[in-house]
Amino acid sequence: MAKKKQNYGSFKTQLRKEVRSVFEKNDRKPLNFKQVASELDITDSGVRMLINDILELEAKEGQLKEIERGKFVLAKPKIFTALGRIEINRFGKGYVSVEGEEKDIEIPKGETKFALHGDIVEITYNPSARRKEGSIIRVAERSRREFVGVIESGKGGTFMKPSDKKIHVDFYISKEQMNGAKDGDKVLVQILDWDRPGSSPFGRVLRVFGRPGDHQAEMHAIIAEFGLPLEFNRGLEAYANNIEPGITPKEIKARRDFREIPTFTIDPFDAKDFDDALSIQKLKNGNYEIGVHIADVSFYLTPNSPLEAEAFDRATSVYLVDRTIPMLPERLSNFLCSLRPNEEKLCFSAVFELDENAEIHSEWYGRTVIYSDRRFTYEEAQEIIEGAEGDFKEEIHVLDRLAKKLREERFKTGAVDFNGEEVKFQLDEKGTPTGVYVKRMKDSNQLIEEFMLLANRKVAEFIGNPNLPFNNTSKPKSFVYRIHDEPLPEKLEQLRKFVKQLGYTLGKPTEKGNASIIKDLIKAVEGKPEESVIKTMAIRSMAKAEYSTQNVGHYGLAFDYYTHFTSPIRRYPDVMVHRLLQHYLDKGKPVEESEYEMRCRHSSAMEKRAAEAERASIKYKQVEYMLARKGQVFEGIISGLADWGIYVEEKESKCEGLIALNSMIEDHYSFDPDRYVVYGARTRQEFHMGDTVHIVVADGDLQQRTLDYELADNRRPEGGAAREHAKNNRSEGGVAQARAYARSGGGGSRRSGGKSFGSGKKKRR
Repeated sequence: MAKKKQNYGSFKTQLRKEVRSVFEKNDRKPLNFKQVASELDITDSGVRMLINDILELEAKEGQLKEIERGKFVLAKPKIFTALGRIEINRFGKGYVSVEGEEKDIEIPKGETKFALHGDIVEITYNPSARRKEGSIIRVAERSRREFVGVIESGKGGTFMKPSDKKIHVDFYISKEQMNGAKDGDKVLVQILDWDRPGSSPFGRVLRVFGRPGDHQAEMHAIIAEFGLPLEFNRGLEAYANNIEPGITPKEIKARRDFREIPTFTIDPFDAKDFDDALSIQKLKNGNYEIGVHIADVSFYLTPNSPLEAEAFDRATSVYLVDRTIPMLPERLSNFLCSLRPNEEKLCFSAVFELDENAEIHSEWYGRTVIYSDRRFTYEEAQEIIEGAEGDFKEEIHVLDRLAKKLREERFKTGAVDFNGEEVKFQLDEKGTPTGVYVKRMKDSNQLIEEFMLLANRKVAEFIGNPNLPFNNTSKPKSFVYRIHDEPLPEKLEQLRKFVKQLGYTLGKPTEKGNASIIKDLIKAVEGKPEESVIKTMAIRSMAKAEYSTQNVGHYGLAFDYYTHFTSPIRRYPDVMVHRLLQHYLDKGKPVEESEYEMRCRHSSAMEKRAAEAERASIKYKQVEYMLARKGQVFEGIISGLADWGIYVEEKESKCEGLIALNSMIEDHYSFDPDRYVVYGARTRQEFHMGDTVHIVVADGDLQQRTLDYELADNRRPEGGAAREHAKNNRSEGGVAQARAYARSGGGGSRRSGGKSFGSGKKKRR
């Protein structure tokens, strides 16, 4: 009897906990005992009546509150307070990322108070609520205080309208704070005050860039928008100009001497800073000694110097369409450190003995001195690879042969080929784009890439792999890695659904790993019209590469160990890697990890900022280029579908624009997310990802860097390679798509306000 009582009591206690959890998940939603039972999937009438008793008991004890007969809510919802970074979309809705929460906390439109996109805010929220909405208590830290936009004057006063769509409010500028700005000027504004939610913040004009559309005004505006430095201060320039070359007999004696070994650089034709050089000599045993020589920036960048502080702060060089914003002053980047031809230079080198199959027989790391015999452009080296006569012809052919074997082996082990197309512009003296071309990777580019990847991988292994003799120590060596984590399962699932509509099958992750899943997909779409679209979606599904002292490997490259060793003139993490490598070569003890982790996080953040600025400058020139060609017919590929329209990437400029569905007046078009297709209600015309359409530029916004397209005619989409692929492979989604297409007889397209694609000058692996 006692045992039965005890079991009943335990059951009731557990049931009370489950009932309370239902109310916590539903936050302030009133519930009766039937609704609670339904939430708990309880159908037993006796237990349901017990739930009713529990509700009354909980209300009596003050845990629940009966707001009307038989309906209860939590009397005191569980509230948490947390700090997080807020992201605000262009519609004014906020999302706060809170540590420990899988999903962002939503801040309703109109409730973001004094917060701006990127700010650190303090919020309250109910962690048990089904829909996690929060309230902002205060702005703990502004991510930025200066904003770029255009002055607009009207009857209500003068305001600055931000160029960044994520800044959802305009700034009120009083006459006293105009600083000479006029209506229509592009300006930099500092936020001064914000006295009440729902109003505009007060601002002060710090700088007038000029009129929108002027090349210099726009480039300076992008520099200011992303908080990039315009120049080095005079004191730092003077400090750099006083640095001596340091190539003394004593310094040379302390290094391995490569000056007599054939050495050369291969770089873009317009490069001024040469980070890396290759040396090659044939050994008596028939193998090759390949030296990957990297500028020894750490020799000149002494710790605790003003030059060191500036390099750390900038963390990376930035490559806009018309200029470079360097990490180091010109004295270092273009002269002392740059591996210019016919000059002795100090380097940090990775030296490998390779056989004809590119198998590594030995490796060596350390400081060297080199003499570059020749500076090649990629084009010059490519001509030699293709059979032309030239300096170091035999050496280049050997390096090309070995690089191709390294590349072949890398892809065998699971590397993903994301080498895309780089958009480059021809600019006139005023900065106006007169032409556009796509730069593609050729053998000469891949030659350099493979040896840089080899050096980066082997340096990371040398320090990080505990199974190597150098690392037989009781404590692991702290190091700086370039990491790229595996895609999250939910991201892969989204990608799987997406490519299924195009007739492709994405493999399922297994416990053994999913290294080949995306690689197989990329290989399957190679050369197809939808290749660019699927590559873009695949990249979006993956984690972002970053710097960290915690090694998780590099998913995209399929390397267990990887770092950045090869570009210290333009990347601060490479400088850290050089210092740590030399420290351990000198038998130094493992360093404190926390300081390097902080520097890794800063470098990752600065790299992201640089990439965004580079994309912004490319987008601007893409839109400017296309707007000058209104009325011309272009060929494009459908690159995205949404409720509001069809995104199309123009084939030549790679500029993406939007065809708005409400501009397609010949029919009423809707988006079907299940089949991922836009279809006409009357004509049943369909538009699919990867279809080719003919477009004209309808309009655009240079300030927002967006473009609107319209269909050039009512012809149905051409190409349809994805659809044919689906039909041929008889995939479920693909066959349905093919049948629908056959019934419809084709399609057309619409207007834009979208994104544009184009990579920066340098790859960031």
